[in-house]
Amino acid sequence: MPRIRKEAIMKTAATVALAVVGTVAVAGVGYGGYQALNDEGPYAEVVKVEPATKTWQEPNQRCEQVTVQRQKPVKDKHQIAGSAIGAVVGGVIGHQFGGGSGKDVATAAGAVAGGYAGNKAQERIQEGNTYTTTEERCQTIMETRSEQVGYNVTYRFDGQTQTVRMENEPGDRLPVENGRVVTD
Repeated sequence: MPRIRKEAIMKTAATVALAVVGTVAVAGVGYGGYQALNDEGPYAEVVKVEPATKTWQEPNQRCEQVTVQRQKPVKDKHQIAGSAIGAVVGGVIGHQFGGGSGKDVATAAGAVAGGYAGNKAQERIQEGNTYTTTEERCQTIMETRSEQVGYNVTYRFDGQTQTVRMENEPGDRLPVENGRVVTD
């Protein structure tokens, strides 16, 4: 083989070798840079995230219209009219019995019994004297309210599991700086 051709082959082989070594070096540097940018160092693994809520009781007034029955106002609350009318009627009826002084006793007894009966009759009539109306009835009901105030996050780091309250929902892991989990 001629010498020129041998030198050309050698130059070509050297050029190819340098190109391969250069490509591998550039790839290695690029991969190392990629790892440096994307490697955040140690992290804690998030194992559970639950919404944290605050709950309280709040009064709420509820009103409704209901039908009620009321007694009409009584003008004669001692039932004097019923007693008087009953006494007169009872006295007249009692006067029909007996003779002499027995007639007077029967009249008096009839008046007393009639007065009592008239009183009770007027009382029953007054109690039955009613009217129907509607009224508003209100009651206070305590209602439970709640709102989300953050998240209870359980994470595992360095062989230990801990739970912490966070304002925002975390991802799958939490960063660690100087050996401590960063939660804010």
